[in-house]
Amino acid sequence: MSTSDFIKSGLRTVEMEALAVSAMTPGINGDFSLACQIILACEGRVVVTGMGKSGHIGNKIASTLASTGTPAFFVHPGEASHGDLGMITKSDAVIAISNSGKTTEVVTLLPLIKRLGIPLISMTGDTESLLSQTADANLDVSVSSEACPLNLAPTTSTTVTLVMGDALAIALLESRGFSAEDFAFSHPGGTLGRKLLLRVGDIMHKDAEMPRVAPDQPLLHALLEMTQKGFGMTTVVADDNRLLGVFTDGDLRRVIDQKIDLSNALMADVMSSNPRTISRDILAVEALTIMEKSAITALIVEDDRHRPIGVLHMHDILRAGVV
Repeated sequence: MSTSDFIKSGLRTVEMEALAVSAMTPGINGDFSLACQIILACEGRVVVTGMGKSGHIGNKIASTLASTGTPAFFVHPGEASHGDLGMITKSDAVIAISNSGKTTEVVTLLPLIKRLGIPLISMTGDTESLLSQTADANLDVSVSSEACPLNLAPTTSTTVTLVMGDALAIALLESRGFSAEDFAFSHPGGTLGRKLLLRVGDIMHKDAEMPRVAPDQPLLHALLEMTQKGFGMTTVVADDNRLLGVFTDGDLRRVIDQKIDLSNALMADVMSSNPRTISRDILAVEALTIMEKSAITALIVEDDRHRPIGVLHMHDILRAGVV
């Protein structure tokens, strides 16, 4: 095959599968709505099962459901007949996937599922098959042909089944009012989870780590505090710990340019009033946005009584893996 032949073959596959997905819309019908209602009413978990390629697709569907607010897991139908059926309880619901609707390992489970008295949702390519007829709701994933030129390898059919699973998961997500923060709780180890969950209070420096000086203290004392704490700034606080101002590396350059006597200057004379502050409850990624817009590398964290309780540096956000 030449380069053009490879491209032609690839495009043909993409076009066939795109057309098959477009043709799915009649399958989003009353049975689809019933399947959603069954799952929403389920007090346990959704158990997804399927053999071969359908099993691989089922595994992904179970994973998508679980990460979007619907507790779910995959059970191999062959293993279910040899003990794993014990993983299914009377409070669960089952999604069984079989393109033919006649897969032996799946069909074998039907009497057992019925004996448990739990609802069954099928995904089949044959609405007249035993599986689809036994199910409480059947999701039609039939296709006119596979992308495989032999019409044998599951290609178009698995794509359509996967899309049906996504449609089911998203419909359930919207019905539950599932939020971005809910999604993050299912993905705490990823960048998305850190962006949506990590708050300033989780990573800020506080207590003895926070630089602070009094307004009547000399500038040289502040420089020592800044050097020891390593943030390139220090807070200036009153006796009642109320925030009065801030002194930064930039302020030091300003003092030098103005030829102010460093040995005699007091903090009240050289500090910057009304510094930019944040709450400990805002997301770390929001704090990063504030830093970028204000062209600063550190922010003072204060409580609702305007008392400094911490300092957040840009490096803290980077180390936390938010970006």
